This record gives sequence, C-alpha cells and structure tokens, in this order.
Amino acid sequence: MSSASPTSGTPLGRHLPLAGVLRLRRPSEIWFKPALSVVAAVAPPNLILLALGRLDLAMYTMAGSLCALYAHNRPYPARARVLAWVVLGMLASVAVSLVTASLTGDAVVLVTVGALLAAAQKTLCDATRIGPPGNVILTFISSASLFAPQTLGQVPGHLALTAAAGAFAWIVGMAPALVRPHGPERRATAQALNAAAAYAGTRGTGDGHTQARAAGYAAVQAAWQTLLSLPATGARAATRHALEALVVRAEVALAAPADTDPERLRDWARALRGTGRIPRTGTPHTAAPGAFADELLGVDAELDARPAPLWRGLGPLAPIAVRTALGCALAGYASLALGIGRPYWALVTAAALYQVNLTLTWSRTVQRVVGNLAGVLLFAAVAPLAHLGQAPLVLLCLAFNFGAEALITRNYWLGSVCVTPMALLITEFAGYQEPGELITERVVDTLVGALVGFLAAVVVTNRRAGDRVEQAVTAADRARERAARLLAEPEPAPAALEAARRSLAAALADLRATADAAAGEWWQRALPHERVVLAEQSGHRTLAATVRRRTACADRDTGTRTEDVRP
Repeated sequence: MSSASPTSGTPLGRHLPLAGVLRLRRPSEIWFKPALSVVAAVAPPNLILLALGRLDLAMYTMAGSLCALYAHNRPYPARARVLAWVVLGMLASVAVSLVTASLTGDAVVLVTVGALLAAAQKTLCDATRIGPPGNVILTFISSASLFAPQTLGQVPGHLALTAAAGAFAWIVGMAPALVRPHGPERRATAQALNAAAAYAGTRGTGDGHTQARAAGYAAVQAAWQTLLSLPATGARAATRHALEALVVRAEVALAAPADTDPERLRDWARALRGTGRIPRTGTPHTAAPGAFADELLGVDAELDARPAPLWRGLGPLAPIAVRTALGCALAGYASLALGIGRPYWALVTAAALYQVNLTLTWSRTVQRVVGNLAGVLLFAAVAPLAHLGQAPLVLLCLAFNFGAEALITRNYWLGSVCVTPMALLITEFAGYQEPGELITERVVDTLVGALVGFLAAVVVTNRRAGDRVEQAVTAADRARERAARLLAEPEPAPAALEAARRSLAAALADLRATADAAAGEWWQRALPHERVVLAEQSGHRTLAATVRRRTACADRDTGTRTEDVRP
C-alpha cells in the first residue's frame, strides 16, 4: 500500500485549467478518411430520399450511415468485425428508442430512457475501447429517435432503413482495403518509429525527454496491439512479420537512445507511406529467421491467450456510467422545466462531456460550449441558403459532415462549429423550422446541458482512481520481477523472455495511462506519485535490458556484432 496518507480532498480549482483548452493541434494524419467516408456513406441514402420526396426518413438512414465514422485506425480484418458490432449497436439503440417512443409520449420517461441508454453506450464504448467518435454518435441518434413521432407499426420499416444504411456504411468503411490493404498497420508502425525517433533525438536527457519516452512507449504499444489484431498465418503474415521487425527497431531505439540515428527511423517511417515495399532493417531477424521465429512465439502467445471477459472492465467505469446517467437525466429534466421543445439536445450535450477524469471533462465542457455557440452563428448565416429548397439543405448537411470530421482532430470545439449547424439542419428534413426558435433552443440547451452535466461530474467523485493506481503499480512491479528473473537465467527461453517483455511493456503503458487519469480527478486519496515514478524507472530499465539481451542473443546466433544492427 502507499505510504501516502489519504487527504480530505484536492482543490477543485486546480483541476479546471483554461490555458490551452482551445489551442489548435496539428490535424490527424488520416483526417480526410473519416471525413470522406461519412460523406460517401451519407450522400447516397439522402439523395435517394430526396428524389423520392421522403427526406423526412433521413434520420433513420443517417443512423446507419454515421457508423462509417468508426474504426479507421484498425486493420481491415479487425475493422470488419468492429464496424459490424457498431452497426448492431446502433440498431439496438434505435430499436429501444423507437419502441419507447411508440409506447409513450411522456417526456420525463423519454428523457430517463435516453439517459440510461447514454450511460450504457458510454460504458460499453469505453470498455471495448472502440475509439472515436465513441458513444456520442450513438447517443445523438438514439436520443433524437426518442422524440420522433412513432407507432409500433412503423418501427420495423424504420429499422430496415437503418440496417440498410448501416450495411452500406460497412462497405464504405472496408472499401479502402482494395487500394491499401495494409494501410492501418503500416501507419501504426510508422507512428511508433517517429515517436521513437523523437525520443532518440533527446538522447535520453534534457527537458521533455520523460514525456517523449512515455509517448514513444505508448506508440510502440499501440503498434503491437494493431499488429496482434492481424492473423499470424496466411496472406497477411509476411507483412505483419516485416512490420514487427520495424517495431522491434523502435523498441531498441527507446532502450538505447544515445546509440540511435533518429533520421534512419524517420526514413523507415516515410518508406511505409503508400503501398511500396516495406523497408528491411538489416536486423538479425532478417539474417536469422529461426531466431526471429523464436521471438515471435512470445508475441503470438498473446493471440492464443483468452481475452478477459468484458464484464471485468466494467467495474472501473462505474463512476463514469453514474455521471453519464445522472448528468444526462438532470440536463434533460432541466430543459423540460424551461419549456424547451427538444430536451434531447441538453441530454446529448451532457453525454458528450464525460471523459476519463474531471480535468478532461472540464476541458471538453469549455470546448463544447464555445463550439456550439460559434456553430449557432454559422447556422444563422447559412439558414437562408438552406431554405431555398431541400437540395441545398442536403448539400449543406453533407458539407458540414465533411467539415466536422476534417476539423475535429485539431480541437473538439472546432469540429463542433460544423456539428451544430448540421444538427440544426437535420431537424429541417421533416419540414421548415423557424431559425430564431431553433437558435434560441440550441443555445439554451447547450448551456443547460453543459452546466448540469459538469455539476454531475463534480458531484459523482471517482474516489477509486487511487486504488486503480495502486493496482497498476503492483502489476508493473510483478511484470518487472518476472522479466528480471528470466534475465538472471543463463539461457532463458526466447519465447518466455519475449512474452515477459511484452507483458512488462503493456503494464508500464497501463500504469502511465492510469496515473494520468487519476491525476485529473478531485476529492480522492493522495496518489502514490513516488511509487509510480520508481516503478516506471525500474520497469523501463528492465525493459531496456530485455531488448539488449534479445539483440545480444541474435548477434551470437548470426555472428553479427551488436553495433552493426543499431538503428
């Protein structure tokens, strides 16, 4: 247990920074992929409905079409599965909403169901690490569906529209595989190489080297997770093994930054762009396939290990689930009390706020409010154009779809500037809406949802964050001890050493993520900062030793000197 004694609380103001909240970042490397995918998935159904004069049904097709936003960072075999689950999750959410809407018109009941759905969606998306855009799209669609006039007889037909659009979105999401079948895994490997090069550039010293090292190990861990989602045999095996060799070189660079040439790592990363030949590293792996195969036994063992049941990951998410349910429900009730006609806007605003800790939730709150208010002004500017006819309305929605995904990776508030007018225009698919009324309701719901939602996050404290840090430290220490025992053996089994190394790397990455998440909470026990630092330092030293031991063994097998294979 930590020697630090619990405290009665942490000053809330310290966790609510404003500096940097609205700062723009560099755009994502693949910002155009989700932007183009959502347009490709949304446009055909909407244009067909426009031609048929049934644009009022667009909400149901958009429910399926927006599934194209997910899983762009996953290799295509894994993407196929994830997209299928997203479509099924969307169908289930819409089904619950439509059936509820057909059975009752009580707004309080509808808000309650919407809040419970939002909590379930948030919990499952976080537990499965589905990635962006997370639960927000699911909650937006299911909450809007709750307030759509509905009869039980209409539900099957509306669900069929969602399913058809979802199937088309799946095709859109998988289509790039025809051009770049290995694009996601090549990109993840390139990111690991670039992150390792950035750390190597610090030579392991100076300001910022600790952050660069953490970023490097996180990128390497992400690359391994991407590669482990690929089959170890078959057509993709050769590509996977070639990329694994490059990730190993990134690990060597993290273990010995002073002996690394960062430019060589960057050259390899640049060579992974496009569909060209994967660069050969000149490592012992290519000279001694047998030695490389031994190393891969430890990696492939992870594929054979049975994954932990999903329910085991739900416990730590309980505070976030309670925050979401409570915040969404109270935001919706507050909107109803103010007489707003669309309480689901306040509900969705609250649902979009909740992040891994209170500090990030505060940042998202500020970004959401600023983006929505700016988006309302943009809607006021384009509303006259949208009212020229349904065709301009559809085209504007497509443009805002593209803009939202193109800009949101730079900062959430910037993407919200496009999301807000898009959501307002969607309400006009069923008929003309008074712009002034829409603007007023959106502004009020944004402020109500943000205020009530954030207050719920403050009230529902996550006092178990400290316990999870303790558990992560213990897990990292145990993984380090296992690796150290193997290092002490004269001839450790290559597969066992590799498995221990991978386990230690994963434990250290989890420790850093857990500590960062806990540091952003308030009113909790004092965190064992000293133990975290010591565990990370000793763990990284042991991790570096395993990499050096592996390289030395490979050198002995091939007669190649270690100096000749440094990146």
